[in-house]
Amino acid sequence: MSEVTSLRKNINRGFRKLDIWQLSIGYYKLIVEILSKCELIPFKVKAQIEDSALSISSNIAEGYARRTLKENLRFNEIALSSSAENCSQLHALKESGQISGTEFELLDAKLYEVENKIIRMNKALIKKMKDGGNWTSDY
Repeated sequence: MSEVTSLRKNINRGFRKLDIWQLSIGYYKLIVEILSKCELIPFKVKAQIEDSALSISSNIAEGYARRTLKENLRFNEIALSSSAENCSQLHALKESGQISGTEFELLDAKLYEVENKIIRMNKALIKKMKDGGNWTSDY
């Protein structure tokens, strides 16, 4: 955990410890880094792609802060939907020649890793709910 995330801790900011949140932040950073060098991509398109990438970590955080298994799962599903949107956008960029095959592979591999972590987390949450578990919302 970075120095920044180890500061100002409370129950609402616990999402910063989650691997899926940290990976999705890393993915967003990579998107920004690569797209900032791509002059062929219009500003509006870049903004939409960056928004869908940022939405992944944002929804993971929001679901965590909801403090119930059902809502956490729902927001993780939204994060997974944002990753599908982003994946589609990456394919469009590659097919249109706006990013290289190498850039696509780098981004797609990282996004795939994020997606699989979210899927595993969702499976664990579903199992926990089926087993009668509940997330405490006590502060």
